[in-house]
Amino acid sequence: MRFGNVSTLALLAAAVAIAAGPTGSWTAQLPGGRSGSSRQIVLALDATGAQLKGYVKTAQYEDLIVEGKINGNEISFVGERQSGNGQRVNYTAVMNGDELKLSIPGRQGTREVEFRRTSTEVPPPLPPKVNLPEPKPVRANGLAKTPPMGWNSWNKFHGQVNDQVVRQIADAMASNGMRDAGYLYVNIDDTWEGQRDAQGNIQSNSKFPNMKALADYVHSKGLKLGIYSSPGPKTCAGFEGSYQHEEQDAKTYAAWGIDYLKYDWCSAGRVYTPSSMQGAYAKMGEALLTSGRHIVFSLCQYGWQDVGEWGAKVGGNLWRTTGDISDRWEAMSRIGFDNQLGREKYAGPGHWNDPDMLEIGNGGMSDTEYRTHMSLWCLLAAPLLAGNDLRDVKPDILQILDNKEVIAIDQDKLGKQGVRVAKDGDVEVWARPLADGGHAVGLFNRGASAAKVTAKWSDIGIQGSHKVRDLWAHSDLGKISNEYSADMPSHGVVMLRIAK
Repeated sequence: MRFGNVSTLALLAAAVAIAAGPTGSWTAQLPGGRSGSSRQIVLALDATGAQLKGYVKTAQYEDLIVEGKINGNEISFVGERQSGNGQRVNYTAVMNGDELKLSIPGRQGTREVEFRRTSTEVPPPLPPKVNLPEPKPVRANGLAKTPPMGWNSWNKFHGQVNDQVVRQIADAMASNGMRDAGYLYVNIDDTWEGQRDAQGNIQSNSKFPNMKALADYVHSKGLKLGIYSSPGPKTCAGFEGSYQHEEQDAKTYAAWGIDYLKYDWCSAGRVYTPSSMQGAYAKMGEALLTSGRHIVFSLCQYGWQDVGEWGAKVGGNLWRTTGDISDRWEAMSRIGFDNQLGREKYAGPGHWNDPDMLEIGNGGMSDTEYRTHMSLWCLLAAPLLAGNDLRDVKPDILQILDNKEVIAIDQDKLGKQGVRVAKDGDVEVWARPLADGGHAVGLFNRGASAAKVTAKWSDIGIQGSHKVRDLWAHSDLGKISNEYSADMPSHGVVMLRIAK
């Protein structure tokens, strides 16, 4: 039967939608982003009067609704991320029958996503999560006595990385001076993963037809190959993770000839309780130790749960201290200057704080700002993982990445992370002691205008007269007593090595 141009079924469906309110399961498909793969989002809602319960679920995370309200066709709720850091996300939505438009906030701004209802039934609750006990300490692997140096695919290539790109990057590193400057690891980030075979062994996808052959090629260039996975069932880009396959994957990596593993928390929050983070990382740390190959273990869990307190205990050689960096002064400055304060006690030979990869050469900052980026990371004893396209790198950028005098500070065998020793408004002085008894000092101008910056010997913990060398100008400044001042542009740096 039809009423005008509307069928009886359509009217009944509309009536059911109105009666159900927002209750039910809703789905949306996000187009491929930087990873190149699309992602499904499930919105599960249970409405009682003006109150709302439920969750938002993707392959990577789950947000449990802890506060929710309904006002007519407008919905607002707070989702608490079930991943280990207690982050809360404010959502708003407008509903029109079986269609709903959800505003999802993110680092790049708010995204409007259109959902369709797939069921008016009350959705099932989130499944219970695995609760791992606090793990026994994992024996140190003896690697990364100085901060790892190399290259990672994500910042520039995202989901477009493939076998050919990795080979070409290795060629470039072997010929442009980067390998000789200490950059050894060629690291494949997310999106290399295929499916598991009948025995559960992870396979690479069509972009990487033969991972063992690729490792052999990279090794032939005097370099090492790194790879990426997650303690959860899916990676950040929605590919196959290592959940319940830790030992199997570690042995596969070893058989391929892998030298470095970046292990990204992402979807692990969907299967593990927050308190299980240490245990989940320890499972892979132990698996790598017994894999039959020496593999550097990089923890990527954004600094959550005071990772410096336990990162080395689960076998980690380095651990992320913040969320992802981006190629903007504001992001680099916040991560490097502000978010590393107080973490120096956790750094040392074999275990390093990781403020994320380098953005040098990706075009979002000036060369002046990139020199500041490089200087600060070296003072922080941070891993130096270039993230630009090394196949076609400008000479000025290569000079920044290949500055061996600045790199020597990062790689100093004493392994002491630098600290901020003075701050006056937008100008700061950072310093770190060196194995030869000298000191490395960075004079930074974070302000929008040119400024004079002064490093006082008393702030550094030295006195008297010392030989000083400018590491960017590659020039000796002679013996200087008590302090050194320099005029520098906005966002500029002067980096000094002060002799014993």
